[in-house]
Amino acid sequence: MQTRWFTLNGQKFFARTWGDPSLPPLLMLHGFPEYSGAWAELATELQDTFYCVAPDQRGYGQSYCPSGVEAYRTGVLASDMAALMSELGGPAIVMGHDWGASVAYGLAMFHPDLVSRLIIANGVHPVPFQRAMAAGGAQSTASQYINVLRETGSEVRFAANDFAKLMQLFSANMDLSWLTGEKLAAYKTEWSRAGRLEAMINWYRASPLVVAAPGRPLELPAMDPARLQVRCPHLLIWGMDDTALLPETREGLGEFAADLTLREIKGADHWVLHQKAGEVAGVVKDWIK
Repeated sequence: MQTRWFTLNGQKFFARTWGDPSLPPLLMLHGFPEYSGAWAELATELQDTFYCVAPDQRGYGQSYCPSGVEAYRTGVLASDMAALMSELGGPAIVMGHDWGASVAYGLAMFHPDLVSRLIIANGVHPVPFQRAMAAGGAQSTASQYINVLRETGSEVRFAANDFAKLMQLFSANMDLSWLTGEKLAAYKTEWSRAGRLEAMINWYRASPLVVAAPGRPLELPAMDPARLQVRCPHLLIWGMDDTALLPETREGLGEFAADLTLREIKGADHWVLHQKAGEVAGVVKDWIK
């Protein structure tokens, strides 16, 4: 593993890299509440095939961390990563997990010239996700934590007692046995950086997505599918035991991604990249071939 600094849109961003820079670039975008080091297991498996580049995204880790909610709109986040891809020399394969998937979808939809292939691991396209969260059913129930995170001052409550509530949220109904010892200490180091937890939560506050109360579906405005297309080949990897993102969040994805491949992984949940890194790497390599 190596480290690099990039200047993106005039601001400093930190990244970890694996592999030979002469190999095809693979941009790896983490989610909440992770950071660039979250890709270590998978990147180690893929570094013989790709030049793996995993940045700390805006507000995370050692990267640029502005104040205010508006600084974390998805379009701004995607602009950062579009600038990074230009620094890497142009089109690249993009892989995203959780919130990183939202940025990856944004790149594929609005910067298609920069994305040669799109890989998502337990992440969601905004339209099927919004439909599922607005339906008032199981996904609405599973997503109530979003409203909790959006509450004023939630960053203080989630940081208290050595991040006890954050750990509780992180592990709810899922296997967190991979996050112990030195790895857990490294995560807490990143969460403890000044202003970082508030910035991380501001990603949720800046999102226009709405969450219905259970049993109380919301009516959504009409959306134009033509604006939200993924036109490159798209691989979706899904840990089947995910309790944060349910299978209904994938329904209708084919409407937005004509060249879609779905690979399901048993015995893994939302944290599939940690639990099944070798299997995920095998899926990625097979699909690329």
